[in-house]
Amino acid sequence: MLDMKFIRDNRSTVEEMLSDRHSTVELDPIFALDGKRRTILSEVETLKAERNARSKEIGKLKAAGTDVEGVKAEVGALGDKISALDGELREVESGLRDLLLRVPNMVQPTVPRGVDDSFNVEVRRWGEPPTIDKPKSHFEIGEALGIMDQQRAAKVSGSRFTFMLGLGARLERAVMNFYMDSHASRGYKEVLPPYIVNSASMTGTGQLPKFQEDMYRLEGLDAYLIPTAEVPATNFYRDEILDAKALPIKFCCYSACFRAEAGAAGKDSRGLIRQHQFNKVELVKYTLPEQSNDELESMTADAEHVLQQLGLPYRVVVLSSGDMGFSSSKTYDIEVWMPAQDKYREISSCSNCLDFQARRAGIKFRREPKAKPEFVHTLNGSGVAVGRTVAAILECYQQSDGSVKVPDVLIPYMNGVDVIR
Repeated sequence: MLDMKFIRDNRSTVEEMLSDRHSTVELDPIFALDGKRRTILSEVETLKAERNARSKEIGKLKAAGTDVEGVKAEVGALGDKISALDGELREVESGLRDLLLRVPNMVQPTVPRGVDDSFNVEVRRWGEPPTIDKPKSHFEIGEALGIMDQQRAAKVSGSRFTFMLGLGARLERAVMNFYMDSHASRGYKEVLPPYIVNSASMTGTGQLPKFQEDMYRLEGLDAYLIPTAEVPATNFYRDEILDAKALPIKFCCYSACFRAEAGAAGKDSRGLIRQHQFNKVELVKYTLPEQSNDELESMTADAEHVLQQLGLPYRVVVLSSGDMGFSSSKTYDIEVWMPAQDKYREISSCSNCLDFQARRAGIKFRREPKAKPEFVHTLNGSGVAVGRTVAAILECYQQSDGSVKVPDVLIPYMNGVDVIR
């Protein structure tokens, strides 16, 4: 959430950001409520000063033997006006907060400006795409090997769900464990978070109120299935003040993720690319403000490291202003090579949210014991999506006889199995 004072002092800059993001948010209703709020606050302060002054008169009048009932009545009437204005102020502040929660984060100067992903800028590539004669898709390979079953998953749960079977299930579990071990060895604390969070947590990270249709809500409860472990992990320190000496704090979190994929009809309807339920290892950081951009670079490098260990070719792109997420100020996407599609597909997004989420969730730090609290900066990134990794392995390591080689780094996690036949 952006600070109202920042919006007030930098209206043209915020309007430029909204234009860069091609956002439909309008500032006029926000300024109208902010003006009303400030008017009410001024009225309340004036009335409180008058009430205090009149209250002091009561003692003097009593000492002089003068009747005070009329003054008491005036003080009571002033109190009633103040109470009424306080109620109106609460309504105005609630409405203003709701509007502010819908304003996206500021965009960093290093982010390319553009309407969509066609304006994303490639930063680097790693690895050479394998040469495969007539590559099969991962779902064709998985079905032929008997390690994936989407038809029965559709019968049991609906579209965009998958049963992973036998060595397919073991491969997915191997990827999860490898990712967690790798990131833990690089200074991240392992976290197994709750899969259900409340609306305050969804609001803290920016999923609510804007993206409610993308969430799975538990009927009749203030409870949502998480779309990513970013939500519970970022809210871990909600409404707390941290010691600056403890920063950066780095979490690596395994979780299942649940997304309604609203508006995604017809996109990637087969396979593991776009599922309602999928596994992911998430990286989350809390950092000092002056360190967050450096921490974004290192987080992206950590996500790249596991793909390098798997031998999966990828490229890194910086997202344009029109393609980046609501809460992010700058995002790198890592896109893995998918031979059957003959193109790179997103497998990780690493984002610096600055103090945007921390302001919503009330996460602060103190540089010294008695120093004024400041908002931390939060970052998150996929470290990385497990199902998409399995899809990339099946396609990049497919053999002419229909089998799939297991990447060397995963063989210990596969109990020595080096080929899936």
